[in-house]
Amino acid sequence: MKVAVVGTGYVGLVLGACLAETGNDVLCADVDTGKIAGLAQGKLPIYEPGLEPLVLHNLREGRLGFTTDVGQAVERSEIVFIAVGTPPDEDGSADLQHVLDVAGTIGRRMNAPKIVITKSTVPVGTAERVRAEIVRHTKTPFHVCSNPEFLKEGAAVEDFMKPDRVVVGVDSDEAARTLEELYAPFVRTGNPLIFMDVPSAEMTKYAANAMLATRISFMNQIARLCEAVGADVTQVRRGIGSDRRIGPAFLFPGPGYGGSCFPKDVQALVRSGADHEVSLDILVAVQAANERQKRVLFEKLRRHFDGALRGRAVAVWGLAFKAETDDVRESPALVLVELLLREGATVRVHDPAALAAARRVFGDRVTYAEHAYDALAGADALAIVTEWLEYRNPDFARIRQLLRRPLIVDGRNLFEPDRLAKLGFTYDSIGRRLACASS
Repeated sequence: MKVAVVGTGYVGLVLGACLAETGNDVLCADVDTGKIAGLAQGKLPIYEPGLEPLVLHNLREGRLGFTTDVGQAVERSEIVFIAVGTPPDEDGSADLQHVLDVAGTIGRRMNAPKIVITKSTVPVGTAERVRAEIVRHTKTPFHVCSNPEFLKEGAAVEDFMKPDRVVVGVDSDEAARTLEELYAPFVRTGNPLIFMDVPSAEMTKYAANAMLATRISFMNQIARLCEAVGADVTQVRRGIGSDRRIGPAFLFPGPGYGGSCFPKDVQALVRSGADHEVSLDILVAVQAANERQKRVLFEKLRRHFDGALRGRAVAVWGLAFKAETDDVRESPALVLVELLLREGATVRVHDPAALAAARRVFGDRVTYAEHAYDALAGADALAIVTEWLEYRNPDFARIRQLLRRPLIVDGRNLFEPDRLAKLGFTYDSIGRRLACASS
């Protein structure tokens, strides 16, 4: 099939590359000329495991192309995906300006019947606004569908190629048949292709992200209580996660969720509820809990230094909001570093992929280490924020030698407290007892 994908961010680029990999003729369009020029040469603007070889392979095979001419991409395609950004507006609602701008272009360049699919995360009712905008410019018949994405940054290619499910909101049996054919290669193992009405599909994406954010925030609050009463959140997690009604996923405590999805989607859902006079009290509490949780590592460090962080040097391992991505948007690490700087501490940072992105945020206010151990020399503490694999089994003797004070504050519970205490560290993790060398 001839497919256009408008928008080449995380979602659009993964979508285009994966559809090309299954034999479709895909043209990705974006108004960012620099990004398109790089992509046409196989240079990706993001770090996402497995994506670069997919893009390069399909560029060589001629199944994947890139253009700044959105109208051209629309005219030559049977299916048009809208995958542009929907950043939060001032009131917390999703800003649909870019989505509707694309819809207008589609209407003006509608030269034959087409299926238009909103892939961006959008509130209920957006498909109808897209339909109305297209109708303003054309009398050619078309379909508008909703196909929310469920991609995890760091595993987006695998999620697309082997999805848990594919959700599609359709407005006709004809559109359903076409999209069933498009997605057939991805659901051959039996995972469901779920067709539903368009508003339900739009709501499904927000509800899914809100549920996951709620689980994370719930477990983070349980972890805080575990520390207060002397329980071990790791054991609690195992105990409740073995209940089939609950399951083990998204029950790992940490320094708070971040990224481009959960924060803005929870906020947008709360705003949507307010617009329809439905109070989503649970999600308001989730937002508040997550903002508090982003301060937890800073509060731990502050306690260890009796509130006096001025002049202290802190090494921070991990800046991306999660491992296997270079995305620092809403990352808990940004909150930690800013709070440390505000208190007068000096900060040395390392991340395997996100140093360039962090540099755009911090400039020359922090020291950037190309290698993890380079951040440690003479530091008074090490704070671990992101669960990169290379941090999971480090050389503890080397860390002990480099640190001025053997203090590790771990936001990801990567190590066993008893082991760290025996190695001579003070080890402070999330929801577990404080481990000290003398204990």
